[in-house]
Amino acid sequence: MTNIDHVTLEVTDAAAAERFYRDAFGLEGQVRFREGASPSSGFRGYTLSLTVAQPGDAEAFIASALNAGARTVVPPKKSLWGFGGIVEAPDGALWNIATSAKKDARPAERAFEHLVLLIGVEDVAASKRLYVERGLKVNKSIGSFVDFDMGDGIGFGLYKRRALAKSAGVPEEGSGSHRILIGGRGPAFTDPDGFVWEETREA
Repeated sequence: MTNIDHVTLEVTDAAAAERFYRDAFGLEGQVRFREGASPSSGFRGYTLSLTVAQPGDAEAFIASALNAGARTVVPPKKSLWGFGGIVEAPDGALWNIATSAKKDARPAERAFEHLVLLIGVEDVAASKRLYVERGLKVNKSIGSFVDFDMGDGIGFGLYKRRALAKSAGVPEEGSGSHRILIGGRGPAFTDPDGFVWEETREA
């Protein structure tokens, strides 16, 4: 498994979810939907992120997400690392809209640079080894955070579950299904934290 083509979110209304992600973030294809109602409560153990070029772009995405039906989890604000905020989509997925820039260099626009999936794991070192053994290359590894080099696909990283929940502004507690499937080229498998990878078959 060397890339992520798409992620599939389990939702109660696929048509409504498709409208939300198109209207909020302009996403079509990178995020797919499957109707279902797997038991799930609390933190689902992951965040999805849109990284953008400047604060104005982040604010534009957050505004369009709220207009489309999202709710604010962490209001957009400046920090030591840049600027960003977190919203919860109507289906329950947490989205971090962020930039490392602290000032705008041009008029704001609704354009993102990368889509990134960050999963919370209990044993970062063990999960890192597993993913490296499955063909992923480490781009950066600092303490409890690991970022993999995913080429032109969806970005992917690991973070200690407790730390990820804290950064997302939600309690760590959660149980049941993650309600997300990760689609990539390579054999299907389930990692130690219950994240399911499905094989993408080329047409």
